[in-house]
Amino acid sequence: MFFHKKETIQPVNINEPNPRFAQLLLEQFGGATGELTAALQYWVQSFHCENPGIRDMLQDIAIEEFSHLEMVGKLIEAHTKNTDQTEAYKSTLFALRGVGPHFLDSQGVSWTAAYINEGGDVVRDLRADIAAEAGARQTYEELIKLAPDQGTKQTLVHLLTREISHTKMFMEALQSLGKLTVPFFGNIEPDPTVDIYYNLSQNGKDERGPWNSEPNFRYIANPLSEKQS
Repeated sequence: MFFHKKETIQPVNINEPNPRFAQLLLEQFGGATGELTAALQYWVQSFHCENPGIRDMLQDIAIEEFSHLEMVGKLIEAHTKNTDQTEAYKSTLFALRGVGPHFLDSQGVSWTAAYINEGGDVVRDLRADIAAEAGARQTYEELIKLAPDQGTKQTLVHLLTREISHTKMFMEALQSLGKLTVPFFGNIEPDPTVDIYYNLSQNGKDERGPWNSEPNFRYIANPLSEKQS
């Protein structure tokens, strides 16, 4: 059961409506990295998570993401409300769809469930969630750079901040499972090539690092001539 409290989790105030910026904000309402995607992704993941603590965390974060969707929606509403029908306004999607938010991205592409990344394994899902938060954070960072007023910027900074918070929560959840830095999960044992790094970039100096060095990896300098053990 859900109850909607008729106030946002943080204040949403703008100084001057800007419909062009509202079109960009649609990216976080109906776009691939948007709040609807995150909310539904974490919510559906919770249903096949057997760990009660992580299940609860996923549901709590999903509900917070719905509150973020409301904040973005209110930003879009405020930026498109009571604006003159200028040429700048007519150049946006809102000239055709009307004011307020729509489940479209900034280019007018409709939201789709294909944006949701879940696969029925808690480790796989948590790693997908970290990537989702990174994508949302990057989008908010670009929106903040373009924000036309201080009120909008403050709201977006809060939303970006919570993306970082959620990332930390997902990382701690993985750590609690002993899977934060362990690439293996599931029940199928990998074959002996699991620790091989193939050097397939041979146009210059071979770059070496912990991603292709002992003790974790066997470096195959020339895969065409060296026999794998």
